Amino acid sequence: MKDLSLIRNFCIIAHIDHGKSTLADRLLELTKTIAMRDMEAQVLDGMDLERERGITIKAHPVTMHYAAKNGKTYTLNLIDTPGHVDFTYEVQRSLNACEAALLVVDTTQGVEAQTVANTFLAAGQNLVILPVLNKIDMPASLVEDTIKQIEEILTLPAHDAPRVSAKTGLGVPELLEYIVEHVPPPKISEAQLRALVFDSNFDSFRGVVPYIRVMDGTIKTGDRMRLMSTGQDYEVKEVGIFIPEMHKTGVLHAGEVGYVMGNIKDPSEVKVGDTVTLATRPTKHPLPGYKEIHPMVFSGIYPIDTDDLEKLKHSLGKYRLNDSSFTYMPESSVALGLGFRCGFLGLLHMEIVQERLRREYDVDIISTYPSVVYRVYTTDGKMEEIENPTKLPDQSKMLRIEEPMIKAFVICHNEHIGDYMKLNMDRRGTIEKTETLDHLRVMLTCSLPLNEILIDFQDKLKSLSRGYASMDYELAGYQESDLVKLDVLVHQEVVEAFSCIIHRTKAESRGRQLCAALKELIPPAMFNIAVQAAVNQKIVARETIKAMRKDVTAKCYGGDISRKRKLLEKQKEGKKKMKNIGSVSIPQEAFVKVLKGGLE
Repeated sequence: MKDLSLIRNFCIIAHIDHGKSTLADRLLELTKTIAMRDMEAQVLDGMDLERERGITIKAHPVTMHYAAKNGKTYTLNLIDTPGHVDFTYEVQRSLNACEAALLVVDTTQGVEAQTVANTFLAAGQNLVILPVLNKIDMPASLVEDTIKQIEEILTLPAHDAPRVSAKTGLGVPELLEYIVEHVPPPKISEAQLRALVFDSNFDSFRGVVPYIRVMDGTIKTGDRMRLMSTGQDYEVKEVGIFIPEMHKTGVLHAGEVGYVMGNIKDPSEVKVGDTVTLATRPTKHPLPGYKEIHPMVFSGIYPIDTDDLEKLKHSLGKYRLNDSSFTYMPESSVALGLGFRCGFLGLLHMEIVQERLRREYDVDIISTYPSVVYRVYTTDGKMEEIENPTKLPDQSKMLRIEEPMIKAFVICHNEHIGDYMKLNMDRRGTIEKTETLDHLRVMLTCSLPLNEILIDFQDKLKSLSRGYASMDYELAGYQESDLVKLDVLVHQEVVEAFSCIIHRTKAESRGRQLCAALKELIPPAMFNIAVQAAVNQKIVARETIKAMRKDVTAKCYGGDISRKRKLLEKQKEGKKKMKNIGSVSIPQEAFVKVLKGGLE
């Protein structure tokens, strides 16, 4: 068994773009975990998407060995975490596998919304929180102001906090000594094997690979392990650590972080938060798992080519293994065929999932307009949870609809308060309280409907504050609201893919947008096509796609006017008949353009 006093498990948490991944790079360099010739920026951000967007999407574990000044060599297990509000679940899973968290704060920006949220998450897990002041080499760095904010807003002592520049490496060697000194070593509570599954991945050759933190006992190649949630047993084929790629070690002791392989073929058999134990000597006390995460945003995902349905189904199964906060179930649409109703934690999460499905699994997909889960109370005393607008009961059977509300925390400059208040009111929000953080910034606590921040709220917030405002939010229950179902009719037929649940005051403007967009995208037929938006069967907006006109009088060269009239009347009758029996085919591009938000 390894000496626990020489193991340190910690994660890095911070607001988005405060330098988590860059700091992880410097730690890997100094501990010589990665050779300088293999070094690249944001080495733990392995996905193309992470590099392109400059954000961390997945938590990444890595084991480092550090020779401290006291002559001892320590094993440092680091987990780099995301900073965006949509990936809070990744952060939460990482915290469960650690004893401490390095809270990185950008001294040019100060404490921001996600800094506050992640601190509360870490405090809730009883972790030791160690503030680290980053970007001290920048001319705009305000170290003393940042220390004051950390102590006043987060109530964490910060006067002795390490001051570093993750970009240049300044102060990082001292940070390693600080980690060894202040991060507590792991503790053991029983002799039997108990390992926590904090993440997993799918390898097409070796099956499902659970990432584990061993809390108690030892696991080695050749053991028979048991997943406690399913009761399934597997032979352990390989055990190892991340440096940062997988490295076979043959054994993992208590306090260590690594991976285990056991010919697990079905992705659904591994649940994040599960306890791994030995089949021969199972523990009677499974580790407390994670709380169930409920998706906040729903959208339909359909293959553009219907032959790709099976491929999409398998891809979603494999993807869910890598992202347990994502959910899906089969559904069908008259316009789009067979597909899946998918649940996401937020809009960026939805965007990332769709992009990863396209890139990593090579599936061409289309998604429907995002919606949230509404509670509908019917006249027969039942309550239904509706996330798909097409499942909304008839108006006559509904007593009331409740929509999910969020409590948003917005940190912005004093000069932008007026602009933000206007944006908040436009989105049916109310401001509950205002707190002054320092002479430059304020924190606003607001109540908003979740539906109103789905599409472009973050973009609008960033543009009106010139990029300085930051926002974090949490669910705050349900509230009754005057919501209606908006339908789009093309040639008197409802197109379900464009249906959405919307507030009555915004239904007309949204209907006009949809009708105007479809008028441009649907090709004309030989008869006039009516594109209408309706609320409870009452038309609130209309556009007409004019018929293609064939010049039937072209062959008339002179003669009586009645000959031309006769031909025109004949054409009119034909168009009338065609309008009654004709059908309108909406091209796939129209769905793609409108559902991807092409309404500006």
